[in-house]
Amino acid sequence: MTLIDSFKVPCKLVEKTRIPDGEGGWTTQWVDSVSFDAAIVLNSTIDARIAEAQGVTGVYTVTTDRNVRLDFHDAFKRVSDGQVFRVTKVNDSTPDVATFQFNQVQAEEWSLE
Repeated sequence: MTLIDSFKVPCKLVEKTRIPDGEGGWTTQWVDSVSFDAAIVLNSTIDARIAEAQGVTGVYTVTTDRNVRLDFHDAFKRVSDGQVFRVTKVNDSTPDVATFQFNQVQAEEWSLE
């Protein structure tokens, strides 16, 4: 187990679906999807502080296994407390020759409403 693995918590991807409302329109629902583990760390860099001053509720660095691909604007929730995050930036993955393999994205706290 690596140090990063010890910080990972269970998460679920959240998918947006539209369901007919019976009156010719639809309602939007968010449905839990794929489960994965991620290390979610509050980012305290100067860039993150500037973003928070401009209204972003929190900027996080999210580290996942190499086989977990989070894309721009994907939404996911931390299972332990239900906090939802939205991916705001996809970072580069580790090189294939590295002895450790992971993906990282930047995310913000987000509400599904």
